[in-house]
Amino acid sequence: QVQLVESGGGLVQAGGSLRLSCVASGSIFSINAMGWYRQAPGKQRELVATITVGRSTNYADSVKGRFTISRDNAKNTVYLQMNSLKPEDTAVYYCNRWVEADFAWGQGTQVTVSS
Repeated sequence: QVQLVESGGGLVQAGGSLRLSCVASGSIFSINAMGWYRQAPGKQRELVATITVGRSTNYADSVKGRFTISRDNAKNTVYLQMNSLKPEDTAVYYCNRWVEADFAWGQGTQVTVSS
């Protein structure tokens, strides 16, 4: 059973930056595409960014040009660099396998952007 632990969230002013990390247990991390997801209060969880085994990336239109996803297979870690943050980026951020999102969800990390 893969366990996911997200960290790096916090309170930041609009225009600021944060770098999120997600550490996955288990040796299967390197053979899976991964994604960052987020869930704002009262909204459904949405996919924010994805990265394949070959490090191809894709982004939701709402974050394109501001967020960068990356991975370090040696550390079983996927990152999300978030720049030019906006209040609408406020949410709990999670990582999971992409496309299936069938690893057990971690606790997530709260990102709050003040205006």
